[in-house]
Amino acid sequence: MKPLPELMSFVEGLPEPHILFDNQYRILAANAAYRRQFSPDRSVVGRTCYEVSHRFSVPCDQAGESCPLARSRESGQRERVLHLHHTSKGEEYVNIELAPLLDATGQQAFYVEKMEPLRVAKGQAAAQGLIGRSPAFVHMLSLVARVAPSMATVLLLGESGTGKELVARALHEASSRAAKALVPVDCSSLPETLFESELFGHERGAFTGANTARGGLVEAASGGTLFLDEVGDIPLTMQVKLLRLLETGTYRRVGSTEQRHADIRVVSATHRDLDQMVAQGRFREDLYYRLSTFPIHLPALRERSEDISLLSNA
Repeated sequence: MKPLPELMSFVEGLPEPHILFDNQYRILAANAAYRRQFSPDRSVVGRTCYEVSHRFSVPCDQAGESCPLARSRESGQRERVLHLHHTSKGEEYVNIELAPLLDATGQQAFYVEKMEPLRVAKGQAAAQGLIGRSPAFVHMLSLVARVAPSMATVLLLGESGTGKELVARALHEASSRAAKALVPVDCSSLPETLFESELFGHERGAFTGANTARGGLVEAASGGTLFLDEVGDIPLTMQVKLLRLLETGTYRRVGSTEQRHADIRVVSATHRDLDQMVAQGRFREDLYYRLSTFPIHLPALRERSEDISLLSNA
């Protein structure tokens, strides 16, 4: 069955990279955005999607990958996966969104696949950024790709050295706030007496030495992302003020009665066991639930041993 010319025209007019293929995985159309980004030198029409994207000789699910077409056949719905694709620039992680198209009998006849490169990670040695291709790394990265475009508060959980700040930067750069600042706050290095002033700012005369008014890190992150590193080290007295910021989106500078609005997305991280700290009364339960709307576990190197050679060559 050949697709209608109107369908081919629709795919061609889409601004993002799209391909159209059939039940046999054969690519029937690749729009201009796809050709520019993924295949500037050769045509992909008539070839299979798994051969073009992965250089496989069999479909993805037969080669150890998650196949969106196979998943769509099972669910009958739109499917999303994160794949490592071969491109003209080398291997890149790509967000795949596949939509099945039904024929007159209600059977899946064609598939439209949208591709969006996730440029914050690599499947090969690189000078900077997230690097890896192990199952644990890809699972973590798929969660990053899923939550990055949203405004959800993300909690990064992992041992020291697992790259929490790199993942926070990846979340920021893959979001709609990427043009604004990512402002890190090292919660473990801020003394309790300065924490509130550093975070929220202060007015002139608010305390000894406050000779001028100064904005805090929340203001510096306006329009962007506030990254609270080692959030488990925040003193209990300050946790309630952070909770108010998360609940209401407002705060006050030290020494001021004026309520200010915070235009920020919050990402936090810790190596501590916050569940245990909550049970011991050392961390507020309500703050924990606010911070962990979308938790992501960052695997230690022993959980992703396949990536050691890649990381050693970076």
